[in-house]
Amino acid sequence: MRKRLHGAFAKKLLPGIALGLLLGIALVVITASVPSFEEVRAATRSSEAALLDRDGNVVERLRLDRSQRMLEWTPLADISPNLLRAVVASEDKRFWWHPGVDPIGIVSALADNLHRSRPRGASTISMQLAGLLAEQTMRHGWRGKFQQMRDALAIELHWSKREILEAWLNRLPFRGELVGIDAASRGLLAKGPDGLDNADAAVLAALIRAPSASRYSVARRACAGLRAMALGGQCEQAEFIATGLPTRPYPLPGVDDAPHLARRLLRQPGEQLQTSIDGELQRFASETLRTHLAELTGRNVEDGAVIVLDNRTGEVLAYVGSSGDLSGAAAVDGVAAQRQPGSTLKSFLYGLAIDQKWLTSSSVLDDSPLALTTPSGLYIPQDYDKDFRGAVSVRAALGSSLNVPAVRTLTLVGVDRFLDTLRDFGLASMQRDGDHYGFGLALGAAETSLLELANAYRALANAGGWSPVRFTPAPRDAALVERRQVLSPQASFIIADILADPVARELTFGFSSALSTHTWAAVKTGTSKGMRDNWAIGFTDRYTVGVWVGNFSGAPMWDVSGVTGAAPVWRDIVEHLHATHASLPLRAPAGVQRQQVVFQPAIEAPRNDWFIAGTSGDHGSTHEVVHRLATARAQLIMPPNAAVIAPDPDIPQALQSILLQAGGEATHCLHLDGKAIAPCGQLKRMLALPAPGKHRLELVDAQGRLLDTHVFEVRSLGVMSQRVR
Repeated sequence: MRKRLHGAFAKKLLPGIALGLLLGIALVVITASVPSFEEVRAATRSSEAALLDRDGNVVERLRLDRSQRMLEWTPLADISPNLLRAVVASEDKRFWWHPGVDPIGIVSALADNLHRSRPRGASTISMQLAGLLAEQTMRHGWRGKFQQMRDALAIELHWSKREILEAWLNRLPFRGELVGIDAASRGLLAKGPDGLDNADAAVLAALIRAPSASRYSVARRACAGLRAMALGGQCEQAEFIATGLPTRPYPLPGVDDAPHLARRLLRQPGEQLQTSIDGELQRFASETLRTHLAELTGRNVEDGAVIVLDNRTGEVLAYVGSSGDLSGAAAVDGVAAQRQPGSTLKSFLYGLAIDQKWLTSSSVLDDSPLALTTPSGLYIPQDYDKDFRGAVSVRAALGSSLNVPAVRTLTLVGVDRFLDTLRDFGLASMQRDGDHYGFGLALGAAETSLLELANAYRALANAGGWSPVRFTPAPRDAALVERRQVLSPQASFIIADILADPVARELTFGFSSALSTHTWAAVKTGTSKGMRDNWAIGFTDRYTVGVWVGNFSGAPMWDVSGVTGAAPVWRDIVEHLHATHASLPLRAPAGVQRQQVVFQPAIEAPRNDWFIAGTSGDHGSTHEVVHRLATARAQLIMPPNAAVIAPDPDIPQALQSILLQAGGEATHCLHLDGKAIAPCGQLKRMLALPAPGKHRLELVDAQGRLLDTHVFEVRSLGVMSQRVR
């Protein structure tokens, strides 16, 4: 009787217990804290950071997370249905109907494990996702399994099945460092997840359970999966794919248009930074650089860099750091590297002198031999072609990039004052004092970067006002920020007018060169000592373009100057920028006036020239200077007086030579140690190096009257060998 009462009571109590248990489980599940699908997707960071151009297109990807390789989140719609079928069949046959935990699967696993030496799990896709999301907090053992089941049920309660499958495939670790279906399909099969066929899908599905399994095991499991889906006819193809899995993943896809800028700007994995870069212009500038460098094959030049700036906003529109695979050091950033700028600094030197009203564009300078005493000895500048022109105007001296007039101008301006001006133009890398740079600063004996130098020229285009560059898009109505006035608008305009004047360039470059464009442009070239650096920097009414060509190793180029190395690249980019809209000459600012200039004697053709108001005068004093310089041209030039010539110890002295040169008339003659060395009128002669000792070079007229004398010394190879040792 008592047993029947207990049985009846149990029958009434069991449903309540079961209901209470279910309610408890439901309460636990409902109160379980799981992230939303949107939160998981937002928190899933690619190991790559992406650099975007101004239109939002990817121009560079850069891997910043070395612990894993993951690409961007891939929506389920962009994953092949073949893969979805394969992974569900392999990992969770009842995925589409169970609530996150598969009771049938649990019972089946328990039964199977009675007869297996290695136990089989019963984790569903939802449980696996729960484990991936709680990777840091998941406990081990039966408590961990219960937590996984609870979270899986909670995920199923709040997420759709498609969201669960999508998140799982994007967070799933595959072989090696590859995480997520996009990285796995591209890294292992070299194809996107949307293009996977049944055999591909079976191989990837086989890797889920054992990512590090041998190729043979993967092939066997893939074939078993295909047979289970009634696709056994594709086993051979799957085996071929599995046995050909790479030992190292294939390179993952990436756009490689701006690697140096990406390394400069990108900081966080998953970051997507929109920049001011014009993607089409970036690719054109890179290809143009490579094309022209290829044309210089045999000239020992392999590196280059390009920068393009928007004059108004300072936006960086193109940033090409190297010549890519043409370079032996392609990772070096040529836009940021510090190099000697050569003659490109002359524009700022003459601009300062004109701004201070010490010179005008028609002032006459003396291009003749010059020796300046410095603490380290004599400083003897020479022009690029080792010739001298005598009296020249500032316009011709700057346009034709003559060295001696620039050094004479620096003696007028002062090294320290010029150095301060260069720093105001943003050349912050010039940190040493004026004594360190000396008079060579006029010719670029300092170091700066292509970015700094191009932005300094942009200041000339902006009426002498400097502002920093920006790498992100500027608002359409953005004004120039942090603007500081370095040169007056008047002086900047006159310098720009000179740099755009083809007649001013004629002495050195001729009327037809790579500096000539179909549109208005101001440009200056530069070549550093030993032909190690070529520069071409210039601007139009809208853009500033800077080009550097050389070798990152510092090795000298062979017969490559700014006009043959960097200038052709510069010209092609300028022409491309203005293919549909011409550049207009800069508008003359208030405070400048145009006046006719006539030189007497006629060292240069009459012309209309620009002056800062009040500086033109009547040029009477200029005529006097020109006359004096014109009558003083009968003089010795090379070698300089008191020069000491040290032969190269690696070359036999009998094979070495010396240049003897003078300026004068057709009736003047050169004598060396009292003997004529050439017919009268031949005032430039290359001779075998004289014997060691002191020698006397004389310039005489037709009547034998002495006009100039230089004494120089030739050292012996024996003395040089002792010093070398």
